[in-house]
Amino acid sequence: MNGLETLRFDLADHVARITLNRPDAANAMNLQMTKDLLEVGIECDENPEVRAVLLRSEGRMFCAGGDLASFADAGDALPRRLKEMTVYLHAAITRLVRGRAPVIAAVQGPAAGGGFSLACAADLIIASEQAVFSMAYTRAGLTPDGSSTWFLPRILGRRRTLELILTNRTLSAAEALDWGLVNDVVPADELDARAGKLAKQLAAGPTRAFGTAKELVMRSSSGDLESQMEFESQAIADAARTEDAAEGIAAFFEKRRANFRGA
Repeated sequence: MNGLETLRFDLADHVARITLNRPDAANAMNLQMTKDLLEVGIECDENPEVRAVLLRSEGRMFCAGGDLASFADAGDALPRRLKEMTVYLHAAITRLVRGRAPVIAAVQGPAAGGGFSLACAADLIIASEQAVFSMAYTRAGLTPDGSSTWFLPRILGRRRTLELILTNRTLSAAEALDWGLVNDVVPADELDARAGKLAKQLAAGPTRAFGTAKELVMRSSSGDLESQMEFESQAIADAARTEDAAEGIAAFFEKRRANFRGA
């Protein structure tokens, strides 16, 4: 993709790699980064070649959150600037969360504020042993954004979420794994390989079924049991109409690995 100033975007083997690329600024989010994130979010949602998304960063830090230097420069216009940034950031997160492709965050170092929120929005998180997680917002007198107040209570529960927000407690990678925030913790020099392998595995899967499964899990927090089971019934019937379902069933009886095409 052309025109990206703060990110790199690469697509190979059906895996879209989004790399936060402001290492000299701790990969902090400025207005341009939120715009770039929306651009790549739309690309991942619209391009049928994208069947898994890997979110990663250059440098020592995953993402320090909002770029406080740009916030200070905004002066009295900061509230307007934050509204503009969150419009782009939240739209980008919606595109990734609602998209069919599974999203994996590879967190190699500190993830704070909006960086923590961005990681939380991923479907799966693989963390380096050097990763740490901190909400950090209230330390600057601000409040959380980037979907964290939606995802964190569902992942951690109300009390642990408020502990992170109110005390700015920093979680180590091991603690994040123990709390259920991340899926796996690996040595730093193995992170890219582990996350890349998982992304390729998911990119070879039944993409439409993955997308519907993501949506079912999202729905489950806001409806009753019977409504959720009705959504499940409709979803599995629709999935049965896909080419991937026919291939998966055939592969089972033929005792071979299914060759899914995402169709």
